[in-house]
Amino acid sequence: MASGFFAILDDIAALMDDVAVTSKIATQKTAGILGDDLAVNAEKATGFLSSREIPVLMKIMKGSFVNKLIIVPFVFLLEWLYSPAIKIILIIGGFYLAYEGVEKIVEFLFHRDKKGHEVIEEAQEVEQDGEAVEKAKVKSAVTTDFILSLEIVIIALAAAKDGYIALKSQFNPFLVEIVTVSVVSIIATVGVYGIVALIVRMDDAGFKLIKKSNDKGFFGKLGHLLVKALPFVIKALGIIGTIALILVAGGIFDHNIDYLHHSLPTWHETLKQVLFGIVGGLTALFLITGGKKIYALATKK
Repeated sequence: MASGFFAILDDIAALMDDVAVTSKIATQKTAGILGDDLAVNAEKATGFLSSREIPVLMKIMKGSFVNKLIIVPFVFLLEWLYSPAIKIILIIGGFYLAYEGVEKIVEFLFHRDKKGHEVIEEAQEVEQDGEAVEKAKVKSAVTTDFILSLEIVIIALAAAKDGYIALKSQFNPFLVEIVTVSVVSIIATVGVYGIVALIVRMDDAGFKLIKKSNDKGFFGKLGHLLVKALPFVIKALGIIGTIALILVAGGIFDHNIDYLHHSLPTWHETLKQVLFGIVGGLTALFLITGGKKIYALATKK
């Protein structure tokens, strides 16, 4: 009886060793997309009142966990039923990410400065309908997270397969793969949103350092640095997040559409992905904008 119990413990320990190795490989391969995920979500989690930043971030993180609870079993099921469908879903998601990135660029390039009364009216609308605005931003962030999480899970699954083959594990490949993907999904969510939380609360940390140090010495200067740096960090994250959206989308197109993958062989991979992302985003923007106008005309009385 006792020997059977210890045999089970040995099997669990051996499984965890295998999972640790495959998880390390999967984490390394998803590092790039995790960096993009961080930039995108940090940009989307800002722009709220200070008192609402952490509650909003918690809502987005909860949505991210729900996304992964849906995606992980869905990807495994889809791979078993019809694996080419995963590639199709990734490409559709790539168009959504490209659309979001290009829309931000178009808005920046063709942005019209609002006049005084327009700014006041907009501020009043946000104040009166703040809850609806918050919900809309959270929904947008969770939707973007869904696409990024889908790619993270698929890359992690592919890495787990490669790791399993290299290890020559004694365990069922499905078991190793599902535990590995689950571990990477948890690390991705907690890690990304933990760092985002630290970024959006930089100013609060700075004020506390200033107060505790009585605005003197190294900690006082560090506090002022954190407070002054936050606006620049937020702006930088907005730019990095937009670039990340286009790069992730371009990477999806490059890796999943054979024609694009083999085109422009002399170009650097990053430049190719930027081009594919921008073209995909402009295409999606044209179709979505045109579709909205057609729908508006069709429903107009």
